[in-house]
Amino acid sequence: MTRRKLGTLEVSAMGAGCMSISANYGPPADPAQGIQTLRLAHALGVSFFDTAEVYGPYTNEELVGVALKPIRDQVVIATKFGFELEQPGGGLNSRPTQIRKVAEASLKRLKTDHIDLFYQHRVDPNVPIEDVAGAVKDLIQQGKVRHFGLSEASAKTIRRAHAVQVVSAVQTEYSFMERSPERNGVLATCEELGIGFVPWGPVGMGYLTGALDARTRLDEKTDLRAGFDRFKPDALASNRPIVDLLRGFASRKEATPAQVALAWLMARKPWIVPIPGTRNPVHLRENLGAIDLRLTQEDMHELDTAFARIAVQGGRMNEAQMEFVDH
Repeated sequence: MTRRKLGTLEVSAMGAGCMSISANYGPPADPAQGIQTLRLAHALGVSFFDTAEVYGPYTNEELVGVALKPIRDQVVIATKFGFELEQPGGGLNSRPTQIRKVAEASLKRLKTDHIDLFYQHRVDPNVPIEDVAGAVKDLIQQGKVRHFGLSEASAKTIRRAHAVQVVSAVQTEYSFMERSPERNGVLATCEELGIGFVPWGPVGMGYLTGALDARTRLDEKTDLRAGFDRFKPDALASNRPIVDLLRGFASRKEATPAQVALAWLMARKPWIVPIPGTRNPVHLRENLGAIDLRLTQEDMHELDTAFARIAVQGGRMNEAQMEFVDH
């Protein structure tokens, strides 16, 4: 496994997104299976594990804590704050008092004395980002947190936060089919400031694997994607040319569409660390196979030229989810 830097934080070139084991992409997996998958990821070279208090809520952090406790000194754990989970109505809450409270609770669930990377999960418009960065800076000075991250933040917000406390990583949806970070200045800002970038949904929330098509029906009660435009039958059918493009290219490379999608991200910049998520050991091994698929400049040009002729159908998330994205 090769290594990459998120700011000054060194991690494996590919991380493990832990969310889907416990929540949001269907019913929770058996905890024993989830623990086994995470430990296998580590055995195969993964050192970077991503969770959040809101996944479950709480259950994913607890599972990650159990899975990684025996190897805690060999791994980097990222978790997140920023949602109001205890008051009716929910919404966002990044007040400094809440950040401190979440940090203490996450430390207990993760069975650790420090959080390696603490992200603001979504930017809270009611709390100045300088106050958020200041609260995390205090936690860093206390040794409870090592690095500060932002998720779904705009370029302007990233700059303001970074001026108070160095931002090590920015996390946003980014994939072969979802390229908004290239257009909105976020990737360029990360490059300028020396901030690492962590794409979530790096295989199009599962779509780029080729396993989903117009006949796919997702459970509206347990799968967030069921409410997203791109996972409606019409979009699943209309976006098929993207999967066909990846599949055709992959066949020549003796790879899979998912591996090409992940290799494409890693070839984009040396400070990009995708975090595909799975509960399936077979899929885990497939994802990690992308590490050995090195795409040349000619490969990238071929893929991007072909993709430019395809119009992606459907927005990235539903309207309610997009309200939490910082523009």
